Amino acid sequence: MKIILASQSPRRKELLERMGITDFEVIPARGAEIFTRSLTPSQLVEELSQNKCAEVAAAHPDDLIIAADTVVAVNNRVLGKPRSEEDAARMLSALSGRLNMVYTGVTVALGRERVTEYEITSVRFRPLTQADIVRYIATGEPMDKAGAYGIQGYFARFVRRIEGDYNNVVGLPVGRLYQEAKEWIGE
Repeated sequence: MKIILASQSPRRKELLERMGITDFEVIPARGAEIFTRSLTPSQLVEELSQNKCAEVAAAHPDDLIIAADTVVAVNNRVLGKPRSEEDAARMLSALSGRLNMVYTGVTVALGRERVTEYEITSVRFRPLTQADIVRYIATGEPMDKAGAYGIQGYFARFVRRIEGDYNNVVGLPVGRLYQEAKEWIGE
C-alpha cells in the first residue's frame, strides 16, 4: 500500500512530512473545483475533499489517499482563491480588521473505507491600509491561497489572534488527520 497525497499544495506536502509521513506520493486531483453555493462552508470543504479523494482513489484503489480542501469565510461568505490581483485586493479589504473562519475538509480513503472530517480555525486580522494590500499582492503570495492570504508567510504580520489549529490555516489540520488515519498509517 502506498500513501498518496491528492494535492499539489507544497504546504500540505510539508505538513504531512512534519507529521512523520515521509514515504508518500503526490498525485493531485485534476478535476475542476466547483463551489456549490447552497452549501455551508463546512459542507463545501467536505464535498471538495471527497471529490478530490474519489478521483485519485479511482486510479489507486488499493492505496491510502489523503485529500484536503481549504476555504476562508467571512460571515459565512466563502472566499476561495483569487482569480486576479483585483480579486485578491477585494478579499483582503473584506478581511481587514475582521474575524474570518478557515475551514479545511479532509478525506482519507483506503479501499472502500472513507472518512471525511473538517476543522475550523478562527483568525482575526489587524486593519490593513491600501498600501499594505498593494505591498502584499506585489509579493505574489496571495494568488494561490484561499482568502488571498498565507498565514505562514509575509501576511503573518497582520494576524491579531488565532483560535484553533494553526496548521489548519496553512492547509492541513494535522492533529485531526492523524487521529483519523493513525490506524491506517501504522502508528
